[in-house]
Amino acid sequence: MRPRPFPDDLVQAQQEWSHTYHQLAQRPGRTELRRRLHQLSTAVLFHPYWQERDRTPAAWWELRSLGRGERSWR
Repeated sequence: MRPRPFPDDLVQAQQEWSHTYHQLAQRPGRTELRRRLHQLSTAVLFHPYWQERDRTPAAWWELRSLGRGERSWR
């Protein structure tokens, strides 16, 4: 089994993003959830990992899958 290509803190931020997104979908208009989603989006998008790697569609797909708790397809 190949080791996960993403740092743990990046995967954690993506998992929190997915969880917060679903909470906001269930309770729209919650300012604290919108703020948290914005913070997590910034943390994922500007993570130092992306300085070293390309932001390819495949990489984003794999990270999102990990964030949703799905198994990596690679």
